[in-house]
Amino acid sequence: MLFWVLGLLILCGFLWTRKGKLKIADITDKYIFITGCDSGFGNLAARTFDKKGFHVIAACLTESGSTALKAETSERLRTVLLDVTDPENVKRTAQWVKNQVGEKGLWGLINNAGIPGVLAPTDWLTLEDYREPIEVNLFGLISVTLNMLPLVKKAQGRVINVSSVGGRLAIVGGGYTPSKYAVEGFNDSLRRDMKAFGVHVSCIEPGLFKTNLADPVKATEKKLAIWEQLSPDIKQQYGEGYIEKSLDKLKGNKSYANMDLSPVVECMDHALTSLFPKTHYAAGKDAKIFWIPLSHMPAVLQDFLLLKQKTELANPKAV
Repeated sequence: MLFWVLGLLILCGFLWTRKGKLKIADITDKYIFITGCDSGFGNLAARTFDKKGFHVIAACLTESGSTALKAETSERLRTVLLDVTDPENVKRTAQWVKNQVGEKGLWGLINNAGIPGVLAPTDWLTLEDYREPIEVNLFGLISVTLNMLPLVKKAQGRVINVSSVGGRLAIVGGGYTPSKYAVEGFNDSLRRDMKAFGVHVSCIEPGLFKTNLADPVKATEKKLAIWEQLSPDIKQQYGEGYIEKSLDKLKGNKSYANMDLSPVVECMDHALTSLFPKTHYAAGKDAKIFWIPLSHMPAVLQDFLLLKQKTELANPKAV
Protein backbone atom coordinates (compact mmCIF):
# COMPACT_ATOMS: atom_id res chain seq x y z
CA MET A 1 0.00 0.00 0.00
CA LEU A 2 2.79 2.41 0.93
CA PHE A 3 4.48 1.63 -2.39
CA TRP A 4 1.36 2.64 -4.36
CA VAL A 5 0.94 5.87 -2.37
CA LEU A 6 4.57 6.76 -2.97
CA GLY A 7 4.19 5.99 -6.69
CA LEU A 8 1.08 8.18 -6.90
CA LEU A 9 2.88 11.09 -5.22
CA ILE A 10 5.81 10.79 -7.65
CA LEU A 11 3.40 10.71 -10.60
CA CYS A 12 1.53 13.78 -9.31
CA GLY A 13 4.82 15.62 -8.84
CA PHE A 14 5.91 14.75 -12.39
CA LEU A 15 2.59 15.88 -13.90
CA TRP A 16 2.64 19.13 -11.87
CA THR A 17 6.17 19.93 -13.09
CA ARG A 18 5.22 19.03 -16.65
CA LYS A 19 2.12 21.21 -16.46
CA GLY A 20 4.20 24.25 -15.52
CA LYS A 21 6.43 23.81 -18.57
CA LEU A 22 3.62 23.88 -21.16
CA LYS A 23 3.89 27.10 -23.20
CA ILE A 24 1.63 29.23 -25.38
CA ALA A 25 2.14 29.39 -29.14
CA ASP A 26 2.62 32.32 -31.54
CA ILE A 27 4.69 34.61 -29.32
CA THR A 28 5.66 36.73 -32.33
CA ASP A 29 2.01 37.60 -32.81
CA LYS A 30 1.50 39.06 -29.35
CA TYR A 31 1.84 42.56 -27.86
CA ILE A 32 2.97 43.32 -24.31
CA PHE A 33 3.13 46.63 -22.44
CA ILE A 34 5.69 47.18 -19.66
CA THR A 35 5.95 50.17 -17.32
CA GLY A 36 9.14 51.45 -15.67
CA CYS A 37 11.55 50.51 -18.46
CA ASP A 38 14.22 53.17 -17.88
CA SER A 39 16.26 50.76 -15.74
CA GLY A 40 16.09 47.70 -13.49
CA PHE A 41 13.54 44.92 -13.95
CA GLY A 42 11.53 46.77 -16.59
CA ASN A 43 14.54 47.54 -18.75
CA LEU A 44 15.80 43.94 -18.63
CA ALA A 45 12.28 42.63 -19.30
CA ALA A 46 11.85 44.86 -22.35
CA ARG A 47 15.18 43.71 -23.81
CA THR A 48 14.53 40.05 -22.98
CA PHE A 49 11.02 39.88 -24.43
CA ASP A 50 12.10 41.81 -27.52
CA LYS A 51 14.72 39.12 -28.19
CA LYS A 52 12.10 36.42 -27.68
CA GLY A 53 9.99 37.92 -30.46
CA PHE A 54 7.17 39.70 -28.62
CA HIS A 55 5.94 43.08 -29.85
CA VAL A 56 7.14 45.05 -26.82
CA ILE A 57 5.74 48.47 -25.94
CA ALA A 58 8.04 49.88 -23.26
CA ALA A 59 6.93 52.82 -21.14
CA CYS A 60 9.78 55.00 -19.87
CA LEU A 61 9.64 58.00 -17.57
CA THR A 62 12.51 59.86 -19.27
CA GLU A 63 13.58 60.61 -22.82
CA SER A 64 17.11 59.45 -22.03
CA GLY A 65 15.79 56.09 -20.79
CA SER A 66 13.72 55.67 -23.93
CA THR A 67 16.63 56.55 -26.24
CA ALA A 68 19.02 54.15 -24.49
CA LEU A 69 16.51 51.29 -24.63
CA LYS A 70 15.79 51.78 -28.33
CA ALA A 71 19.51 51.68 -29.06
CA GLU A 72 19.76 48.20 -27.49
CA THR A 73 16.68 46.58 -29.04
CA SER A 74 15.16 45.71 -32.40
CA GLU A 75 13.03 47.98 -34.56
CA ARG A 76 10.03 45.96 -33.44
CA LEU A 77 10.15 47.46 -29.93
CA ARG A 78 8.26 50.72 -29.38
CA THR A 79 8.75 53.14 -26.51
CA VAL A 80 6.43 55.72 -25.03
CA LEU A 81 6.98 58.35 -22.34
CA LEU A 82 4.67 57.72 -19.40
CA ASP A 83 4.21 59.19 -15.93
CA VAL A 84 1.85 56.72 -14.25
CA THR A 85 0.74 59.42 -11.77
CA ASP A 86 -0.63 61.63 -14.56
CA PRO A 87 -4.19 60.44 -15.41
CA GLU A 88 -4.33 62.27 -18.75
CA ASN A 89 -0.93 60.90 -19.76
CA VAL A 90 -2.15 57.38 -18.92
CA LYS A 91 -5.37 57.83 -20.94
CA ARG A 92 -3.50 59.14 -23.99
CA THR A 93 -1.01 56.30 -23.76
CA ALA A 94 -3.80 53.71 -23.55
CA GLN A 95 -5.40 55.14 -26.69
CA TRP A 96 -2.03 55.10 -28.48
CA VAL A 97 -1.48 51.47 -27.42
CA LYS A 98 -4.97 50.60 -28.70
CA ASN A 99 -4.02 52.00 -32.11
CA GLN A 100 -0.79 49.97 -32.06
CA VAL A 101 -2.31 46.59 -31.16
CA GLY A 102 -5.49 46.87 -33.22
CA GLU A 103 -7.84 43.89 -33.11
CA LYS A 104 -5.22 41.63 -31.53
CA GLY A 105 -5.55 43.35 -28.18
CA LEU A 106 -2.87 43.36 -25.51
CA TRP A 107 -1.57 39.94 -24.48
CA GLY A 108 0.48 41.14 -21.52
CA LEU A 109 0.40 44.10 -19.14
CA ILE A 110 3.39 44.20 -16.78
CA ASN A 111 2.97 46.81 -14.05
CA ASN A 112 6.58 47.26 -12.99
CA ALA A 113 7.02 51.01 -12.35
CA GLY A 114 7.69 51.86 -8.71
CA ILE A 115 9.69 53.98 -6.28
CA PRO A 116 10.86 53.35 -2.69
CA GLY A 117 10.02 56.78 -1.30
CA VAL A 118 11.57 57.67 2.04
CA LEU A 119 12.57 54.65 4.15
CA ALA A 120 12.76 55.81 7.77
CA PRO A 121 11.11 55.31 11.19
CA THR A 122 7.43 56.19 11.17
CA ASP A 123 7.68 59.04 13.67
CA TRP A 124 10.24 60.80 11.44
CA LEU A 125 7.80 61.11 8.57
CA THR A 126 5.01 63.38 7.36
CA LEU A 127 1.91 62.53 5.37
CA GLU A 128 3.64 63.84 2.23
CA ASP A 129 6.46 61.32 2.71
CA TYR A 130 3.84 58.57 2.45
CA ARG A 131 1.95 60.11 -0.44
CA GLU A 132 4.60 59.88 -3.19
CA PRO A 133 5.28 56.10 -3.16
CA ILE A 134 1.57 55.37 -2.75
CA GLU A 135 0.73 57.60 -5.74
CA VAL A 136 3.24 55.77 -7.95
CA ASN A 137 3.20 52.21 -6.65
CA LEU A 138 -0.53 51.89 -6.02
CA PHE A 139 -2.64 54.54 -7.74
CA GLY A 140 -0.33 54.64 -10.76
CA LEU A 141 -0.56 50.86 -11.11
CA ILE A 142 -4.36 50.93 -10.75
CA SER A 143 -4.66 53.78 -13.27
CA VAL A 144 -2.62 51.95 -15.91
CA THR A 145 -4.50 48.70 -15.27
CA LEU A 146 -7.97 50.22 -15.58
CA ASN A 147 -7.07 51.98 -18.83
CA MET A 148 -5.37 48.95 -20.41
CA LEU A 149 -7.82 46.31 -19.15
CA PRO A 150 -10.21 46.44 -22.17
CA LEU A 151 -7.25 45.61 -24.44
CA VAL A 152 -6.15 42.73 -22.21
CA LYS A 153 -9.71 41.35 -22.08
CA LYS A 154 -9.87 41.47 -25.87
CA ALA A 155 -6.77 39.25 -26.10
CA GLN A 156 -7.77 37.12 -23.08
CA GLY A 157 -4.26 37.90 -21.95
CA ARG A 158 -2.23 38.36 -18.78
CA VAL A 159 -1.81 41.06 -16.12
CA ILE A 160 1.41 40.87 -14.08
CA ASN A 161 1.78 43.13 -11.06
CA VAL A 162 5.24 43.55 -9.53
CA SER A 163 4.82 43.79 -5.78
CA SER A 164 7.56 42.99 -3.24
CA VAL A 165 8.33 40.97 -0.13
CA GLY A 166 7.53 44.36 1.41
CA GLY A 167 3.93 43.56 0.49
CA ARG A 168 4.09 40.59 2.85
CA LEU A 169 6.21 41.97 5.71
CA ALA A 170 6.62 45.50 7.04
CA ILE A 171 10.41 45.53 6.91
CA VAL A 172 10.91 49.31 6.98
CA GLY A 173 8.87 52.40 7.80
CA GLY A 174 7.52 54.72 5.12
CA GLY A 175 5.02 54.61 2.27
CA TYR A 176 6.67 51.80 0.29
CA THR A 177 5.37 48.94 2.43
CA PRO A 178 1.74 50.21 2.69
CA SER A 179 1.71 50.73 -1.08
CA LYS A 180 2.86 47.15 -1.71
CA TYR A 181 0.42 45.66 0.79
CA ALA A 182 -2.33 47.48 -1.12
CA VAL A 183 -1.00 46.20 -4.47
CA GLU A 184 -1.37 42.65 -3.12
CA GLY A 185 -5.02 43.33 -2.25
CA PHE A 186 -5.75 44.95 -5.61
CA ASN A 187 -4.03 42.05 -7.39
CA ASP A 188 -6.15 39.44 -5.60
CA SER A 189 -9.48 41.15 -6.29
CA LEU A 190 -8.50 41.79 -9.92
CA ARG A 191 -7.52 38.14 -10.37
CA ARG A 192 -10.92 36.92 -9.22
CA ASP A 193 -12.84 39.55 -11.21
CA MET A 194 -10.98 38.75 -14.45
CA LYS A 195 -11.28 34.96 -14.26
CA ALA A 196 -14.61 34.93 -16.11
CA PHE A 197 -12.99 36.87 -18.99
CA GLY A 198 -10.16 34.38 -19.43
CA VAL A 199 -7.59 36.89 -18.16
CA HIS A 200 -4.87 35.51 -15.85
CA VAL A 201 -3.54 37.86 -13.15
CA SER A 202 -0.22 37.15 -11.43
CA CYS A 203 1.76 38.87 -8.70
CA ILE A 204 5.56 38.84 -8.47
CA GLU A 205 7.17 39.36 -5.07
CA PRO A 206 10.90 40.11 -5.47
CA GLY A 207 13.26 40.00 -2.52
CA LEU A 208 16.10 42.50 -2.14
CA PHE A 209 17.70 43.23 -5.52
CA LYS A 210 20.44 45.68 -6.49
CA THR A 211 18.54 48.15 -8.68
CA ASN A 212 18.16 51.93 -8.82
CA LEU A 213 15.11 51.41 -6.60
CA ALA A 214 17.38 50.12 -3.82
CA ASP A 215 20.22 52.59 -4.37
CA PRO A 216 21.87 52.93 -0.90
CA VAL A 217 23.37 56.33 -1.78
CA LYS A 218 19.95 57.84 -2.53
CA ALA A 219 18.42 56.15 0.52
CA THR A 220 21.19 57.59 2.69
CA GLU A 221 20.74 61.10 1.31
CA LYS A 222 16.99 61.02 1.97
CA LYS A 223 17.44 59.69 5.49
CA LEU A 224 20.06 62.32 6.35
CA ALA A 225 17.87 65.10 4.99
CA ILE A 226 14.98 64.00 7.20
CA TRP A 227 17.25 63.62 10.24
CA GLU A 228 18.36 67.23 9.88
CA GLN A 229 14.73 68.38 10.03
CA LEU A 230 13.71 66.36 13.10
CA SER A 231 12.73 68.05 16.36
CA PRO A 232 15.25 68.04 19.24
CA ASP A 233 12.95 65.72 21.22
CA ILE A 234 13.00 62.98 18.58
CA LYS A 235 16.76 63.37 18.09
CA GLN A 236 17.21 62.92 21.85
CA GLN A 237 15.08 59.76 21.82
CA TYR A 238 17.03 58.20 18.96
CA GLY A 239 20.42 59.62 19.90
CA GLU A 240 22.97 61.55 17.83
CA GLY A 241 24.77 58.31 16.96
CA TYR A 242 21.60 56.64 15.66
CA ILE A 243 21.83 57.91 12.11
CA GLU A 244 25.45 56.75 11.69
CA LYS A 245 24.71 53.31 13.16
CA SER A 246 21.61 52.83 11.01
CA LEU A 247 23.51 53.89 7.88
CA ASP A 248 26.26 51.39 8.72
CA LYS A 249 23.61 48.67 8.94
CA LEU A 250 22.19 49.82 5.61
CA LYS A 251 25.63 49.41 4.03
CA GLY A 252 25.93 45.95 5.56
CA ASN A 253 22.58 44.92 4.07
CA LYS A 254 23.96 45.48 0.56
CA SER A 255 25.72 42.13 0.78
CA TYR A 256 22.33 40.40 0.98
CA ALA A 257 20.96 41.99 -2.19
CA ASN A 258 20.56 39.81 -5.29
CA MET A 259 22.89 41.12 -7.99
CA ASP A 260 21.31 39.15 -10.85
CA LEU A 261 17.95 40.63 -11.94
CA SER A 262 17.06 37.72 -14.22
CA PRO A 263 15.02 35.71 -11.64
CA VAL A 264 12.36 38.45 -11.66
CA VAL A 265 12.23 38.50 -15.47
CA GLU A 266 12.04 34.69 -15.51
CA CYS A 267 8.94 34.95 -13.32
CA MET A 268 7.48 37.50 -15.76
CA ASP A 269 8.31 35.14 -18.62
CA HIS A 270 6.51 32.21 -17.00
CA ALA A 271 3.49 34.37 -16.16
CA LEU A 272 3.36 35.55 -19.80
CA THR A 273 4.05 32.33 -21.67
CA SER A 274 2.95 29.39 -19.50
CA LEU A 275 -0.38 27.74 -20.28
CA PHE A 276 -0.84 27.55 -16.52
CA PRO A 277 0.67 30.69 -14.94
CA LYS A 278 1.02 30.88 -11.17
CA THR A 279 -0.93 33.36 -9.07
CA HIS A 280 2.14 34.36 -7.03
CA TYR A 281 5.86 34.24 -7.79
CA ALA A 282 8.63 34.66 -5.21
CA ALA A 283 11.80 35.99 -6.90
CA GLY A 284 15.23 35.79 -5.33
CA LYS A 285 16.75 33.30 -2.90
CA ASP A 286 16.14 35.59 0.06
CA ALA A 287 12.44 35.85 -0.80
CA LYS A 288 12.02 32.08 -1.13
CA ILE A 289 14.15 31.02 1.82
CA PHE A 290 13.49 33.80 4.34
CA TRP A 291 10.99 36.59 3.63
CA ILE A 292 8.01 34.64 2.25
CA PRO A 293 8.27 31.80 4.82
CA LEU A 294 8.63 34.40 7.60
CA SER A 295 5.46 36.14 6.40
CA HIS A 296 3.51 32.98 7.31
CA MET A 297 5.03 32.76 10.80
CA PRO A 298 3.44 34.07 14.04
CA ALA A 299 3.80 37.82 14.60
CA VAL A 300 5.89 37.27 17.72
CA LEU A 301 8.56 35.48 15.65
CA GLN A 302 8.42 38.08 12.88
CA ASP A 303 8.88 40.89 15.40
CA PHE A 304 11.74 39.12 17.16
CA LEU A 305 13.74 38.56 13.96
CA LEU A 306 13.05 41.94 12.37
CA LEU A 307 13.64 43.95 15.55
CA LYS A 308 17.06 42.31 15.90
CA GLN A 309 18.05 44.18 12.73
CA LYS A 310 16.97 47.57 14.11
CA THR A 311 19.42 50.07 15.57
CA GLU A 312 19.01 50.52 19.33
CA LEU A 313 17.58 53.85 20.45
CA ALA A 314 19.56 56.01 22.89
CA ASN A 315 16.67 57.10 25.15
CA PRO A 316 13.19 56.03 23.99
CA LYS A 317 11.68 57.14 27.32
CA ALA A 318 12.69 60.78 26.77
CA VAL A 319 9.18 61.79 25.72
